[in-house]
This record gives sequence, structure tokens and C-alpha cells, in this order.
Amino acid sequence: MLTACKPEIKTPQPTHGTADFSRFIAVGNSLTAGYADGGLYLQGQLNSYPSIMAKQMQSVGGGTFNQPLFSTAQANGSGYLQITGFNADGTPVISPVTTNLAIRGILNVPGFGNVTLYTKYSGDIENYGVPGIKLLQITYAPLGNLNGYYERLLPGDATTTINTTAYLDFITAKPFTFFSNWLGNNDALLYATSGGAGDVLTDENTFAALYSLLISRLTAGGAKGVVATIPDVTSIPYFNTVTVGAIVAGVQKANPSVQGIYINALVSTSGTTYAPRLATANDLIVLTFPTSMIGTPVNTPYGPLPYGLTPFTPVDNQYVLDANEVALTREHVISFNNTIISVAASKGLAVFDAYTFLNNVKQYGLEVDGIGLNSTFVSGGLFSLDGVHLTPRGYAIVANQFINAINAKYGSNIPLADVAAYTGVKFP
Repeated sequence: MLTACKPEIKTPQPTHGTADFSRFIAVGNSLTAGYADGGLYLQGQLNSYPSIMAKQMQSVGGGTFNQPLFSTAQANGSGYLQITGFNADGTPVISPVTTNLAIRGILNVPGFGNVTLYTKYSGDIENYGVPGIKLLQITYAPLGNLNGYYERLLPGDATTTINTTAYLDFITAKPFTFFSNWLGNNDALLYATSGGAGDVLTDENTFAALYSLLISRLTAGGAKGVVATIPDVTSIPYFNTVTVGAIVAGVQKANPSVQGIYINALVSTSGTTYAPRLATANDLIVLTFPTSMIGTPVNTPYGPLPYGLTPFTPVDNQYVLDANEVALTREHVISFNNTIISVAASKGLAVFDAYTFLNNVKQYGLEVDGIGLNSTFVSGGLFSLDGVHLTPRGYAIVANQFINAINAKYGSNIPLADVAAYTGVKFP
């Protein structure tokens, strides 16, 4: 009788549901490639979120997932950042890794500048992540001569050959059964990380047209897929680690009369008129800003004046995303995401809402498998040392979010990855 009353616990068996994962491809930029710590290198590639997804798909009919990995001898790829020690105040010493790189040369492109070329890869590919690519560039034929990460995947040598293979044609050249897509981040991110000074936001209508074209091509052969929205790029540690308040407080310890720091701010969202003003907490300082520059003498027509502390020596544009630029960036991201959600719905695709998910992580933090995570630089465990890309643990969390979206949409039961098996920021 006791045996008969014993409850039976059934574990759902893995199933592919209505989706076919036999050839899964991943479309996207640096996040998709596994870029981390300011570079693309072998360890990061091995922990890319698509590779984690593909491992979990193996139990539901997933096939081989090939990535354009760097060789062991050139495992440091483009080079990356690592923590080599700590300062007296406890802040980390972050230094570049410059050995065992996969750099084969520098190509000077007239009218564009220098392009770093990497060791060529010629094997099969399922991970089509290309660092630096915008949605704006997916039909741009010369991209293979302007982006070294894409050039290494193409036949021929950019030093002797003009590449004319558009990214959209490249990723759809072979049949596939399922795809993930996380393109579009750089259409806002590159503008933001340049402080609004070195790049432009992609036009919203152009983005909508190209995203519709991309998804139409990806679904043309009947493949199902999952797409992700674009995060609020202004919420990442790159813009929230060095703050106006901390800089001003540091300067005022030595000189209490200092009013604040001056920036060259966008006067309106037209993107054309700038004027110096005192920075506020709504202006975002980039992670790479050398705070030691504040107060150093700068030659001006009025004589030497302290950098950043007068309206005649404002902090350079590339170090600040001012409040109007923040608003403009967020406006475009929201528009881009409306397009992504709408197009995905029209094609019956699964959606991972990365915008909402990462904003919630920033506001409330996250606990996964007993591990506490947040968006704090270095100690938060989610973002790598460049303040933009994720740690292996962060990529595992994102992979699980993609998997949850797939399971919910297609009735599949892909098991989730063990987040605890992946590392956060590495300490010496």
C-alpha cells in the first residue's frame, strides 16, 4: 500500500517539438562570435552563446556546429584584456594580451583607413558571427575588404582580391533548418561607444527594410528560428562605471572651488549643434576615459587652461555620451526593437527580449543556480573586461534565454545549460 501511494516524479524528455535543429546556424555580430574582454580569441569563441545552444540541442537532434575557431598556436586571436593585478585602492590592473595572435597583416584601404587582417579560416561554418558588422551592411558587397573578421571567412586575400560577397548571400549560401539572429546591436552601439562623435545611428526606416529582407531570406527555405531584441546599449557597464559624480568629487578634494566638468554637449537631437556646458548625472562617461587627464594644462588662445574644468577646454566628445545623445540612442533602439518584434511575429518566430531581460538584470540583479549576478563592472560576473560583451557565464545565461524562447514557441524541450559550469571574469 505504501508503495502504491508513492508519488511518481516524471522528468520531461528532450524533444525538438515542431522545429528541426539538424543544421542550426547563428547570425550576428561580436556577441554571436563569442567576442569578450575587448577581443576575439579562442577561449571566448568556445564559450559563445550559439555554441552553448548547439551543445544543448544535441539531445533533440541537433547536428554538428562548426565555428571559425583560431588555432591553438594563435589562440589569442585579435588580442584581449586580462586582469594582471590590483592597485592599492583595490581596483584591477587591466592589461592587453599581445602574444600568440592571429594577425597576418594590416591592409590600408584608401578613403577608409587600416584594416587588420587575421589568419584565414576555410572550414565549414555554422557560427556566422562577425564582430563589428551592422545590419546596415548585410547587402554591402565590399564589406569583405573593410572588416577583417569577415575577410578571414571568405575565399581569396583582401591584399590581392576585391571581395564582393555580401554577408546576406554568404550566410544563406547553404541550406539550414534553424537559425538564431542577433543582428542590429551595432547600428546603435557603435554610435554610442564613439560618444556620438565617430559613428552614426542607422536610419530607422532603413533598419526596418533591411531587417525584413534579412528575415525573409532566412525563412525562405522553410527554416524556423529565434531572434533577439537589441539591449539598451546605454545601460551597459561601458557607460555606467566611470561617473560624472565620481570625477567631480575626486577633483574637488584637491580644489573645492571646482564647479564640475565641462563637456561638449549636443544642443538638440538634430545631431549638428554642440556647445560646452557642465556635465550632469544624465551624461554618460565611457569606460575608457582616462580620468587622469582632468585638470591637465591645455594650450588655448587664452593661455594654458585645465582640461575639462573650463568651457574652453571641455572633455572631448568621444569620451561622453551626453543626455541628448542618450535619448537619441534609446529612441532608435526602441524603434529597432519594434521592427524586430513585428517582423518576427509576421514569420512566426521565437523572440528573446534581450532589451527587457538585461534592463531587469541591471535594475534587480539575477540569481541563477545559486549564483548572484549583476551588471557591475568586473564584480558583477555578467560582463567581461570591455564593459560591453559578456563573460562565459553571461553567454551561458543568454543561451538559456534563447532556449527558453525556442521551447515556448515550438513546443520543444531543449535542456538548459548549467550556468555554474561557466566562469565569470578571471582573476589572477
